[in-house]
Amino acid sequence: MAAILPPIAEWPALAPGPATITWRRAGDARLMLAAGYALLLQVSHPTVGAGVSEHSRFRSDPWGRLLRTLDYSYTMVYGGPDRAGEMGRRIRAYHKQISGTAPDGRRYHALEPEAYAWVHATLAEAIVTGHARFGRPFTDIQRQRFWEEWRSVGRLLGVRERDLPSGWQEFCEYFEEMVHGRLRHTPAVDDVLAALSAPAPPAVAGLYGAGWAFARMPLGHVLELATVGLLPPALRMRFGVGWTWHKELQLRALSAALRAGTLVAPSSVRNSGPDYLRWRREALARGDVASGVLADRIGARSAGGAPAPAQDAGSAQAALAASPPADSAAAT
Repeated sequence: MAAILPPIAEWPALAPGPATITWRRAGDARLMLAAGYALLLQVSHPTVGAGVSEHSRFRSDPWGRLLRTLDYSYTMVYGGPDRAGEMGRRIRAYHKQISGTAPDGRRYHALEPEAYAWVHATLAEAIVTGHARFGRPFTDIQRQRFWEEWRSVGRLLGVRERDLPSGWQEFCEYFEEMVHGRLRHTPAVDDVLAALSAPAPPAVAGLYGAGWAFARMPLGHVLELATVGLLPPALRMRFGVGWTWHKELQLRALSAALRAGTLVAPSSVRNSGPDYLRWRREALARGDVASGVLADRIGARSAGGAPAPAQDAGSAQAALAASPPADSAAAT
């Protein structure tokens, strides 16, 4: 990994600081509504979708997956250079061990450069599009600056500069090419849509039984509305999800209400990242994100022992896929 990850001396220049647009915008709580959109973009990549189907517990534990995703992404943005750099190394090392066989028989591996970079790119797309719909829309200058900063964050994960376009306009062209030429209706797409429309109860007191039955329907409707509404029309058609003018009006009303609250929203809503890391400090200290459990499972398998149950990879880059490149080869 030394060939592709930046040295420690470069971490401070790559990690976002309080003066960056990434720091100020990536933690807006309203962006939670764009989380399903980002996940659908990810799992519709054939190799990512194959990995999620084989390794992820998203269907049974969507809330745990969300927390582990936030653990990872908020650490990269708000954890400071040392914590971001260490998290990048852990994520890269963790994904080095994720591989398998896709339904069509091809081998996949988590460190394939296109898929690995695509997952990082979808988070940027979700942040910009989420703000355009629900928060504080970016100006052209802000989008370009944010994208430059996001590419720097990617370097901490081992996303090479040449794996993503350099400017936001080029990113838009790259995104369109991926949507029309690379993304597919994978089985994982259906799993995500089903989990969003009828979410399982989170592990929160009072949200089981009748309490969850009361909350589940409106929550599922809002999540499905936001997720499907943000998708490009080409993907809605490919995934077979309907979109009516009535749904569009509902989404516009929701968007207008959330945007209108910007001026009165407390700082904890406009930037929830630092508070989130304080709340999750014990889980992060335990190493719940990109833990060694999968490594132990693979080690047991190679030693001829019984493997432990598979676990979710636990980040937005949870189950990328492709033919297995070594890090040294990926760096060339």
